[in-house]
Amino acid sequence: MSKKQRISTDGGSGLDANPFAALSGAGLPDAPAKPAPAKKPTPAPAKAKKRGRVDLQRQKGGRGGKIVTILSGEGMNTTGPQELDAMLKHFKSRLGCGGKVQGKTVELQGDVRDAVEPELTQRGYRVVRVGG
Repeated sequence: MSKKQRISTDGGSGLDANPFAALSGAGLPDAPAKPAPAKKPTPAPAKAKKRGRVDLQRQKGGRGGKIVTILSGEGMNTTGPQELDAMLKHFKSRLGCGGKVQGKTVELQGDVRDAVEPELTQRGYRVVRVGG
C-alpha cells in the first residue's frame, strides 16, 4: 500500500472515531461454502426410573411463622444419604434457599413447592402434594 491509501490510527477527533470504518470487503475472495452437516439420529429419551412416592408438604407451625417445604415419603426412604445430600445441594443452589437433610426427609426454606415438583418428577419420583 502506498502512503495515500493508509488509514489514520491516531484516534481521530473524538472517542467515537472508528479507524476501521473506511475498510471494506471489496476485492476479498468469497468464503468457501460449507457442506450441510449430516443429521444425527436423536435417541429416544430414556424413561425415568420409577423411584417411589414423595410427599411434598408445606409447614409453618412451630417455626416462628417461617414456611418450610418438606420432601418425605417412600421415595425418600429408598434414596441413599449421599444422593439426598446431592439433591439438597442442587435445590439449594438452584432455588437460592437454605435447607437440610434430617433423617430421610429434606427440608427447604420457603414455599418452593412449585419449583421442586417438576424436578422431582423428572428424576422419576411420583410427587404428591400433602396438606395446604
